[in-house]
Amino acid sequence: MAITAAVPNSAKLEFLQGVHLPADVYMLALYGPAATLNKATTAYSVTDEVGNSGTYAAGGIVLVGYTAALDGDAAIIDWTTDPEWTGATIAAAGALIYNATRANKAVAVLAFGGTITSTAGTFKVTLPVPAAATAAVRVT
Repeated sequence: MAITAAVPNSAKLEFLQGVHLPADVYMLALYGPAATLNKATTAYSVTDEVGNSGTYAAGGIVLVGYTAALDGDAAIIDWTTDPEWTGATIAAAGALIYNATRANKAVAVLAFGGTITSTAGTFKVTLPVPAAATAAVRVT
């Protein structure tokens, strides 16, 4: 089991097909270390998602502030607000950004590089810098 950062192959094709739109609702859900998320992930699943705790509930949180831009030759998508949950006891190794408007289709897998924890506190995901080499969603 592993979480590998990627823009899933299905999402790459869906971007070209015009499936994912700026007005859609994008969510971020957290996953524990037993999860398998990678370029083959196609949709949100509750399997190995972290449990409800504090303000975290199944499905995660709505991402706010969708922005699309070019950085050199790379098209990137970013959200202006980093998601966070309070009063939460969480152990997460990664996250899935998915499009709730479009049948929960996967958009990006984030790997934390290890298990990050909070105990009855704030759990915050700092989204990657919106640049060609680092953005969570980038097409080069």
